Amino acid sequence: MKKQILFLFVFLFTLQVSAQKTQRLNLKKYKIAVMSDSLRESSGLTNLDGRLFSFNDSGNTSEIFEIKPGSSFIEKTFQTGLTNLDWEAITNDGKSFYIGEFGNNLGTRKDLKVYQVPFKNDSLIADSIKIIPFHYPEQIDFTPKNISNNFDAEAMISLDGNIHLFTKEWVTNTVSHYLIDKNLTENQPAQKLESFDTGFVVTDASVFDNKLYVVGYTKKANVFLMVFEKDENGNLFFNKPLKKFALGRAFNIGQIEGITATEKGIYISGERFNIKIKKVPQSLYFIPFKDLE
Repeated sequence: MKKQILFLFVFLFTLQVSAQKTQRLNLKKYKIAVMSDSLRESSGLTNLDGRLFSFNDSGNTSEIFEIKPGSSFIEKTFQTGLTNLDWEAITNDGKSFYIGEFGNNLGTRKDLKVYQVPFKNDSLIADSIKIIPFHYPEQIDFTPKNISNNFDAEAMISLDGNIHLFTKEWVTNTVSHYLIDKNLTENQPAQKLESFDTGFVVTDASVFDNKLYVVGYTKKANVFLMVFEKDENGNLFFNKPLKKFALGRAFNIGQIEGITATEKGIYISGERFNIKIKKVPQSLYFIPFKDLE
């Protein structure tokens, strides 16, 4: 019996290690457009009824931009009337957009929130925007620690009537999955469900057909994509890591900050990346699902 248990453990461990084996996928060859200069810092990406939407990173204006797929053209600009202190993620449930005002590089913020922005008849209903405030109950230290804390986040999805947030843990290169009740308007504790050692910081996430897609990078600018599968018994993903892809380096493909999965594949957006010897424009990529098999 002990031998059987040992064999089962080794078998399951081998499956997990195999699932985490990194494959190479050159994101650069999937580039479909240089995005408009109006969207130089695309920090999140979502699709609604086949339409692509994004916004700019912290300190920029608070519009939501509709991007024509496969093009640099901005189809339409939607004014929210909000303040973009540090927007980092956008998702939708088919009726509303959800904007993550929770960028927290320093680890000092006590005003983390998600904005629920109703979208009807091709218009934002700005006078019906709802604020969903939250906090991490595990955080007790708010001493400034720039990109050296585990309570930052840039990834969020809408699933089964709730908001699911995925952290950007600078110290551990781990991602934690939190649940937020979108129906609450008082400051709620985000519920931690699970964690996973990705080996990179997660900058965005998207879910489609029970698969979770996350992108991010290391401090050495190596960019990765990971694919997980939803547990059939609940809202967990990290029990089933499927694949990990190395996409290239930010010096060549930009600072990857957005991802959204569609029926045919995934769109990925990158901010403009500037260093003294290299400049990469803000770019939009598309990877068909067949290339991720």
